[in-house]
Amino acid sequence: MDFNIPLKQHIGSLSKVIVKENSTVKRGQLIAEADGLGANIHTGVSGKVKKITETAVIIESNQEEEKDNFLKLNKSDDHLKMIKEAGIVGAGGAGFPTHVKLDCELNNGFVIANCVECEPILNHNISLIEKDPTSIIRGIKYVMGITGAEEAYIAIKAKNKKAVKALEEEILVEDNIKIKKLRDIYPMGEERAIIKEIFGKWLDPDQLPLEANSVVLNTETIFNITEAVEKRKPVIDKDITIAGKLNGGERRIVKLRVPIGTPIKSLIEKEGGIKGEYGELIIGGPYTGKAVSLEEAVLTKVDGGALITLPFPEYTGSLGLLVCACGADETRLQDIAKKMGAEVVGVEQCKNVVENNGNLKCETPGECPGQVEKIMKLKKAGAERVLIANCSDCSNTVMCCAPKLGIPVYHHTDHVFRTLNYPLTRRLKLEA
Repeated sequence: MDFNIPLKQHIGSLSKVIVKENSTVKRGQLIAEADGLGANIHTGVSGKVKKITETAVIIESNQEEEKDNFLKLNKSDDHLKMIKEAGIVGAGGAGFPTHVKLDCELNNGFVIANCVECEPILNHNISLIEKDPTSIIRGIKYVMGITGAEEAYIAIKAKNKKAVKALEEEILVEDNIKIKKLRDIYPMGEERAIIKEIFGKWLDPDQLPLEANSVVLNTETIFNITEAVEKRKPVIDKDITIAGKLNGGERRIVKLRVPIGTPIKSLIEKEGGIKGEYGELIIGGPYTGKAVSLEEAVLTKVDGGALITLPFPEYTGSLGLLVCACGADETRLQDIAKKMGAEVVGVEQCKNVVENNGNLKCETPGECPGQVEKIMKLKKAGAERVLIANCSDCSNTVMCCAPKLGIPVYHHTDHVFRTLNYPLTRRLKLEA
């Protein structure tokens, strides 16, 4: 089987290949070095370098890998150096090089473990915590040591009771690590939303957690730090949730420690394959994931989900789009509208959206204003229905006005949630 290992699995530039075609490589071997802002890339499989392209190294391998069998990193007491050598990046989707984020001094500051697993359906972070909470706590301590932070918070949804209990048992004797239980709404895992919940104050859209004397790290990123420091293991495996229209029923499977570069199609086939006709393969979560080709998708350091959906409902009427910074962008909404067969007659942005360095950001993610004005504009433009990409709270405000105006609502996550009989993003009860 061919393992396609992209040279850009992070924010920054493509990594620089250091192996040659037809050479033999071993699991854990460095195959591409960071070039400027970026991260080292190692192979998760042993085999032959079949081809090198401008964007990837393709390795042919037919052997089953033992997870604890890999080439180890050079030993060092410098934990930040180990993190850099291991190629650790934000595993929650952002892909920012972790050694750059942690190259700071947090005097009287805080480490925040983002264990929220913000996207619905995905469950690999929570599964990892339930299985190995000790590694998460040790990873937090390593980060505290690197940055000089004196305290740490673990942000996690209160509904994940088993994971919460596992963490609580691990920190019984830790006075400087606390758990912050959060509501089950989207996007509670957004960095500024977490900081607001912990410290009671919003950062501006252009501010980073450092402005709150904090660093925020995803669950799996923290786990990878522990692996690098204690086992000298580079980032060669990734956790992933596979869910949706699978043979054997609409279901969800969590896979821990899958070699990076593994074809997504092969993972799905191992679970029985796709059941009949399907709509999309989404890599990532329902809110921010991207629709990709089944034949081309491969697992990278930042991919957390592979979701196979029902086909889209057909709607050939006029449609208005309401874009939100917390969910799908306009390009994604236009793509969904096209797949439905609809005619887009108007596009509006959530009134909480601001632009920051060419990207859309929400002023107060998860705490949103009313959308009456925007829905009325879309109706005036001729929209008979609206397609929205809003967070939980914004969707509530849409549902307070759109039905009264005679406008049915379709959320861009609907085809994912209907596949798994998950509650649709409409007027939701915002419970803990």
